[in-house]
Amino acid sequence: MNEYDVVVVGGGAAGLSAALVLTRARRRVAVVDAGRPRNAPAAHMQGFLSRDGMPPAELLAAGRAEVTGYGGHLIPGTVHAITPAGPHGLHVRTEDGRLLVARRVLVSTGLRDEIPDIPGLAGRWGRDVLHCPYCHGWEVRDRPLGVLGGGPETVAHALLIRQWSDDVTFFSHGYESTPVERQRLRARGIRIVDGVVTRIVAVRDRLAGIELDWASMVAPHALFVRPRLVPADGLLTSLDAVVVDDRTGRTSTPGVWAAGNAVDPRAQVITAAGAGSAAAIDLHADLVDEDVRDALPFSAAQERRVAAILANQE
Repeated sequence: MNEYDVVVVGGGAAGLSAALVLTRARRRVAVVDAGRPRNAPAAHMQGFLSRDGMPPAELLAAGRAEVTGYGGHLIPGTVHAITPAGPHGLHVRTEDGRLLVARRVLVSTGLRDEIPDIPGLAGRWGRDVLHCPYCHGWEVRDRPLGVLGGGPETVAHALLIRQWSDDVTFFSHGYESTPVERQRLRARGIRIVDGVVTRIVAVRDRLAGIELDWASMVAPHALFVRPRLVPADGLLTSLDAVVVDDRTGRTSTPGVWAAGNAVDPRAQVITAAGAGSAAAIDLHADLVDEDVRDALPFSAAQERRVAAILANQE
């Protein structure tokens, strides 16, 4: 059986939250997920009420168990394409050739973090090379912290990080900050180290050194880096689907909703979960409307049109 009321593409916080709402609404739901969550490198997840400090993998495992407990189907894999299939349906094709038929689709495929190509950086990502201070700031509070520069947004990042420590160093990484920016950094006691960072050094599985094009320095306890956030929105763009209602994730393509980092790169785990829930409620209401329309008897005019069509086919 490959026919579903809803196929959810992506089994992160947004997708599983939506699937939970929909399965509890007695809808037939499948969640297709490749098992490569964005926050896999992180040991813990913070800021999620009642789940603060839980490893991300445990949250997803609990979510999958809840969804399957209400009858939802989990399908491992990657969706290759979504195509319209008649006036009230969509075909969802996976890379391994599976075809799923859905009345509605929710795209919750997340995003990827594109980090600077500095030797040694990727190996520390999510450990002591960090991005979000709201996710990791408390755990490294009052320790020496560094911020990798590169653009105006990194200056703002350094000023933000200053809330968690009074020992912050801004590594410009080739960015020529303006006099006003340098004044703002120094006003908050943030040291500025000019030059390009050429390598991140780890010793005994700990951040140990930062090499620049002119010197080497002992590394701070943690280094904050602003990645380029790249939404995994290829399925949406292939459908020319854009979100037309930020509250619900409804898109311009009939039958398609979107939630989570695929359409809101700044969403944290708890925000993405809430967006998935909101999308599911709106999506279910749309299904109910369709169920009602399908249950209504034909009007006299509709019956005449159907009779004429059947007569012409004879």
